[in-house]
Amino acid sequence: MAKYEVNPAGVAKARALIDARQYVLDSDWGEVQPKAADENAYREKHPWEDYAEWFLGLTVDASDETKGRYAFVYGDFRRLHRSGLIACVYRAGEWRHKDVELAAHDLLQRLDAATGLKPSG
Repeated sequence: MAKYEVNPAGVAKARALIDARQYVLDSDWGEVQPKAADENAYREKHPWEDYAEWFLGLTVDASDETKGRYAFVYGDFRRLHRSGLIACVYRAGEWRHKDVELAAHDLLQRLDAATGLKPSG
């Protein structure tokens, strides 16, 4: 199984998007998450540094400037999606990538606080 580390650039971009209110609170991640064609189209117009910022994880031992280097996408290359963060928390937790899971969880809490979403209970 691949090993991942937290991508500081991805976390910083997600925080900036939250602060700038560039997010979608209610979306079907299965429908809006970037597909391979979306990633390729974005890469044709943007440098690797911009592409990398849309991912919370970096694949350990993968070469820089390859799509395989980046994991745990959280947005659609325009806005952060709450459902994307939830997917990152779930997937990272499922595969025991604790640092990525915690980074995604912290971002989800930041988003919820910024939007006034209160925990139930």
